[in-house]
Amino acid sequence: MNKELRSYGGEIRAEQREDNVTHIVGYGSVFDVLSEPMWGFREIIRPGAFDAVLADDVRGLFNHDANFVLGRTASSTMKLSVDTRGLHYDITAPDTPTIRDLVIAPMLRGDITQSSFAFRVAPGGETWYEDDDGVIIREITQVARLYDVSPVTYPAYQAADSSVRSLNDWKEAHARSLQAVINEKTARERVLDMLNI
Repeated sequence: MNKELRSYGGEIRAEQREDNVTHIVGYGSVFDVLSEPMWGFREIIRPGAFDAVLADDVRGLFNHDANFVLGRTASSTMKLSVDTRGLHYDITAPDTPTIRDLVIAPMLRGDITQSSFAFRVAPGGETWYEDDDGVIIREITQVARLYDVSPVTYPAYQAADSSVRSLNDWKEAHARSLQAVINEKTARERVLDMLNI
């Protein structure tokens, strides 16, 4: 399925609004911010990456756990939008003892401060390159599917199989093109050697 998870710190809060309904608001992703190093590369998500998936049926989950549904776009208990900062969400939290104790109370205390999203990159929606310092960068320009946004206790980078595979594919292609240049240079040198030039 190539489902990936990403987390960001300090991007969420719980708000008690005038109608006594608690909202969980934050950013599932921020644009143009280079991630911390992960699995040998860094990642950046560009504006426009989520434009094609805002109408997806997306869940708001706690810790990406389908047992703790906080909201859903299809039922209008969660709203998604994109602004200049990133992918913003606003969840109307369920008024249940479990969610109040497990999610809302720790958020109000500042114990849960991170936000995460689960996604799949569109074909052709990523570019790999090396920056001037030799750091490999994965630039995401288009997401094919947005599964959920979640307040999380810990960063959710453990489910990155597809990005690691994608990095390995890039490294292999990079090595093949480098080898092709070396082979071409060697062949030219042989021809020049045979011609005694």
